[in-house]
Amino acid sequence: MRIGGVESRTSTTLARLAGMAVAVGLAACGGGGGHGGGGFPVVPGQAKLTCDESMKTRFTPDPLTQVLLVKSFKAGDPLLLSGTAGANTPVATSDVCVVKLLVGPGNTGPADAPSTSQGIGIEIWLPSESKWNQRIHVKGGGGWAGGVHTSLTALAGTSGGTSGAPATTAMVEGAVSASTDTGHANTANGGSFAMNPDGSINTVLWNDFAQRGIHEMAVKTKALTQAYYGTPAKRAYWNGFSTGGRQGHMEAQANPADFDGILAGAPAINWTKFITSELYPQIVYQRDLGGVPLTSGQAAVLGNAAIAACDAVGNRHLGYIPDPFQCRYDPTQDLNVICQSSGGNAPSGDCVTQVQAVAMNKIWYGQTADGSVPSPSADNGTAVEPQGAQRWYGLTRGTNIGGLGGATPFTIASDLVALELQNASYASSNFINATRNGADLWKTLSYLDLSNAYDRGVALQASFANINTDDNNLGAFAARGGKMLVYHGLSDTLIPPQGTLNYYNRLTAKMGGDTVVKNFYRLFLVPGMAHGFSNGTSNPAANPPLPTIDQLYLALTTWVEEDQPPSRIDISSPVTAANPTATSRPICMHPTKPAFVGTDPLVATSYNCS
Repeated sequence: MRIGGVESRTSTTLARLAGMAVAVGLAACGGGGGHGGGGFPVVPGQAKLTCDESMKTRFTPDPLTQVLLVKSFKAGDPLLLSGTAGANTPVATSDVCVVKLLVGPGNTGPADAPSTSQGIGIEIWLPSESKWNQRIHVKGGGGWAGGVHTSLTALAGTSGGTSGAPATTAMVEGAVSASTDTGHANTANGGSFAMNPDGSINTVLWNDFAQRGIHEMAVKTKALTQAYYGTPAKRAYWNGFSTGGRQGHMEAQANPADFDGILAGAPAINWTKFITSELYPQIVYQRDLGGVPLTSGQAAVLGNAAIAACDAVGNRHLGYIPDPFQCRYDPTQDLNVICQSSGGNAPSGDCVTQVQAVAMNKIWYGQTADGSVPSPSADNGTAVEPQGAQRWYGLTRGTNIGGLGGATPFTIASDLVALELQNASYASSNFINATRNGADLWKTLSYLDLSNAYDRGVALQASFANINTDDNNLGAFAARGGKMLVYHGLSDTLIPPQGTLNYYNRLTAKMGGDTVVKNFYRLFLVPGMAHGFSNGTSNPAANPPLPTIDQLYLALTTWVEEDQPPSRIDISSPVTAANPTATSRPICMHPTKPAFVGTDPLVATSYNCS
């Protein structure tokens, strides 16, 4: 891997925030250790914590925190708390200690209600002292978060999403790692935890989910690290994708002393705006197509036609669109995708009618208040700010729409609309509440109704604990030397990257422009990348170059620890049986873009960032 175009600059040394210093065993509050904020130093002469039952009585950082479980694993041990190890049971690759914490007070209520919680569960993985690299490297959650962090029989950290598993990070990298359920263990019922049994807003668990859970994880992980090793971590890093990317932004906005470096992928910021809009494709189907979705074949034909129209570089088709913001493909004007019965030239099968072609334009454009859509030649939906009737952005052209525009709705979207309207019936059937359960009432929503739900979500930010995470003042984070590296796929199948660009533009407007913002916040856009490190396009044969999580994490740590910020990162396509030869290209720090200056568009050296 190569991190190219590195800039060198001398960082201005700023006063670090001083943290509360309290002895282990006494009530404490505040930030964490090392450069990431205040610490919990061990009293001189006091023994360090050990990975055994004694930790339950010796680690008491505050009255709301208790140690639920402490377990030591030796290299070669199956990572299992109960049951018998099987062929797929992960095995410890080095000695490691896992600690489960519960941070109250939680939310009272009926025992079987999703909104009832005993508190925030946190699972922390500590490498052996000889292996510890003096870093903390915690992981964000996905979707509504949740998990088995308070379970005494199951481990949360042995599996991980795009950001990787905390157990692996501890054993392989040698960093202390952690994750949290953000205050609710139930994952089967989606957003049900955010509604009280009487149908009202559960402000306690909204707050734990939106911001308190991740801050408590930062504070307690630093405290335990310092007590366990007898010294604070030198650096603390956040690594999250999707919800985890939103959580990273929330930490920079609300708790700027928690982390030195934040890696935030496909950030789910603008939460109520984009998630409400995620239901829009299904409303288009209900209102315009009689409730009949586009088939996967029809969606692929339209997506691939857009790719063919917009993917050429140096007279060579890439199979994915390098800059979808410049693509204005209009299927209503393409007779090769329109059925003959609708005046087109396409044979029967996966052809579309004119009405279906307009529906696809609506999905690409994004939610409007009245279901209208302009001609893509005039407005392809990617403006800096939503304009006219547009409420939010749609998926970019050439992206696989199956996650939002398939046969069923994306349930996080229908959950959120139910929470905005405070009526569980609008959700899908997995949403459980004492007043009523989800009954797919979302199908009855008009375009105006969905627009009103959008407005309601914005109006409820105080009750939702500022879940939109769109505060564009990162002054405190910047002042203490924090660094944030943000990346987003341009073929993201769930979160339109335009929303991240919208935040970036608001950030630069607030903070003094690109030349100031790049000192602490850098954005990289990845063509063809899905909601994860994979091909997100409607073309299954596409094999776009993709970064790896390790490559991005290295770029962040090099920036933080060596003062070498990345302006260009060269990435390669995965090598597969179908694609045995890797291609490469750079991703450039926004607002610079790859400019083709060579002869081969499949080689990174053919591009400059300008």
